[in-house]
Amino acid sequence: MGSYLNPGNEAFAVALNSEIYVDKTGLLTYTNKVMNTLQGYICNSRPRRFGKSITANMLTAYYSKGCSSKEMFSGLEISRAKDFEKHLNQYDVLHWDIQWCMEPAGGPERIVSYISEKTISELKEYYPHILPEEIRSLPEALSRINAASGTKFIVIIDEWDVLIRDEAADLKTQEEYINFLRAMFKGTEPTKYIQLAYLTGILPVKKEKTQSALNNFKDYSMLHAGPIAPYVGFTEQEVKNLCSEYQIDFSKMKLWYDGYSFPNAKSIYNPNSVMKALRNDDFDSYWTQTSAAESLMEYISLDYDGLSKTIAELIGGIEVEVDTSGFSNDLVTFREKDDVLTLLIHLGYLTYDYENRCVSIPNAEIREEYVNTVSVADWGEVSKALKNSADTLKAIWQMRPKQVAQGIKEAHFE
Repeated sequence: MGSYLNPGNEAFAVALNSEIYVDKTGLLTYTNKVMNTLQGYICNSRPRRFGKSITANMLTAYYSKGCSSKEMFSGLEISRAKDFEKHLNQYDVLHWDIQWCMEPAGGPERIVSYISEKTISELKEYYPHILPEEIRSLPEALSRINAASGTKFIVIIDEWDVLIRDEAADLKTQEEYINFLRAMFKGTEPTKYIQLAYLTGILPVKKEKTQSALNNFKDYSMLHAGPIAPYVGFTEQEVKNLCSEYQIDFSKMKLWYDGYSFPNAKSIYNPNSVMKALRNDDFDSYWTQTSAAESLMEYISLDYDGLSKTIAELIGGIEVEVDTSGFSNDLVTFREKDDVLTLLIHLGYLTYDYENRCVSIPNAEIREEYVNTVSVADWGEVSKALKNSADTLKAIWQMRPKQVAQGIKEAHFE
């Protein structure tokens, strides 16, 4: 059992041991089905605090040869699947948390070399007679192991996009990282040694010009969650069950934390906020307590024509049409208002109606974040008028959309 090759199941055990655990092992039924196919390249992007790391740890605990997890998964949904034991702890798994690797690597510019060096070192312990001492390329190492032994790997990358998000100005580091991912996953050779690839982060795979740098990956995002939509957050039935168990008002829970919707999962709740509301027996904007809240001001204050008016309309409960096709899947390449709105969908600040191609604020919790931000934002005369309108702000807090819309209209014409 290594740090990156065939880790143990301890991280997932922490989730199972927690006071509140909602069984999401049904996702494994899907990953088992697409394993060793062209659909087995998955990028599942979600907002912060939507259970991305728990999912990565679950996949590792189930597939890794480095542990024995039968008892851990016994009684969970996946244990009822016909192929449950067929895939249980049967694979060589590589699991990297890019965010965590940043510090031991010595900085973002050393991420690729650090991951390669450490993983190759562990691979040499498992396959001492296959890898030569001088090998430095991780994709080449995996290819050699596959050619000699037929071994195929499951690769799980948590926070895959941290360099895309946080190192936007460091083009050299980003390019090296994208090239590393391309070498790992793109082309004919990787199909020989990749059994399953699962990337999770906030952003979908990075685009370059008009094509994705990893266009063999299937993006499941807050725009298109596809068959894994029920695993993005808590479903309505799961929340109803929790409210019944904790004797919490379900209607208030729905008002505060529901609002994310997909074609095959109409009501998805923010899992982190639901759990905090249950533990605290109180409905509040727990989003404020996450790093996600820090970025809202930065994006809604960008100087794009009509953006401030659109945000005001959204606060007032109005749905707004949006074209999501131009978004470049990074945090710096914005060409127009719709690119900003698309980013806000991925960050969880807006919910997307796929059928009508429009966005809205999902729930009371997120609306409160917008109101807090508007109170300090610099939107010129519109912002000034809103700040001076106590009645409008009160209507926002009390969620009276007609009064809010009228107040925003008056502020805009002032």
